[in-house]
Amino acid sequence: MRAEGDITVNGKLIRKGEKLPMLFIYPFFLVHMGMFGLSGFLMAYAADDVELAFLYLHGGIAIVVYLAFYLAIFGRDEVKWMLINAALGLLGIWVEIETILGWFGKALSDFPPWVHVTPFLYYILYTFLLRQMLLDLTRSRDKPGRKRAVEMLYVLGSLAVYGALWLNR
Repeated sequence: MRAEGDITVNGKLIRKGEKLPMLFIYPFFLVHMGMFGLSGFLMAYAADDVELAFLYLHGGIAIVVYLAFYLAIFGRDEVKWMLINAALGLLGIWVEIETILGWFGKALSDFPPWVHVTPFLYYILYTFLLRQMLLDLTRSRDKPGRKRAVEMLYVLGSLAVYGALWLNR
């Protein structure tokens, strides 16, 4: 019998309070967010005639919806972790987007700062999802020692990528 608050995912009844099958969530959000993020990136950096209001509406509505899903799926503490790391990771975001733009002969400084809001927010949401997936794939979410090790590898791996891109500029 289905009670109030129960949902069905892929034909399986999930009772209120039970954890969702996370491996279903990652492919969906990675593809969906990848498409919206790519279109927002292209509108911000490749198109010359996109109104800033449209760029913010296109990306902003989706970002608010993704944040709502993140809060519901991952919880407040994980989303807080995302925002803290995003603040610390602006260097990484800057280096990676600067590198990608460099492939097309462009730079971050070619655009006004407000154009970067949507692509930066997508980058934050996407890397958060990658960290969550890594925690679940390694089954370390509920194992503090393993979780610390996986998070440390994630941070070191991210720093290695950022450093290599920065040095390669």
